[in-house]
Amino acid sequence: MEKRFFKDGDVIAGAATAALGVYITLAASKWDVMGPEGPGPGFFPIGYGLALIILSLVLIVSRFRADLSSVDKKSFDWAGFGRAMASWVVFSVCAGLMNVIGFYLSFALMTFFLVRFVFHRTLASAATTSILSALGFYVVFGLALDVSLPTGLMGF
Repeated sequence: MEKRFFKDGDVIAGAATAALGVYITLAASKWDVMGPEGPGPGFFPIGYGLALIILSLVLIVSRFRADLSSVDKKSFDWAGFGRAMASWVVFSVCAGLMNVIGFYLSFALMTFFLVRFVFHRTLASAATTSILSALGFYVVFGLALDVSLPTGLMGF
């Protein structure tokens, strides 16, 4: 029974994510967390790393507490696996397109694809979500924080 836990996908993913969180936290701990002008360069990575560690440990503990009899009877979810792989491919393509078409358009395309084809929402819902998400990023980063995100050949 103990060996089944170490072959469980959630336990493996949780352990890998916890290791990534430890790495991020240790790497960011060399940077200033707080400075005279506010949060330093290590502030957010340390918080992100700690959140990864805590949430991955929650995932692992929840698997130890779950009833394994229901997990063992389920067959592999090929449709879910396909959606996850499609999400990674779209994310990678949009990250590669970011310098060509800009962050906002690249993010809007990725959001459109995920909403429409992964979550199976309507065309109108996918278009609305992608446009509002890109506008939200523009308002927060472009206007409020005055941070320039990657622009494409068209200048946005």
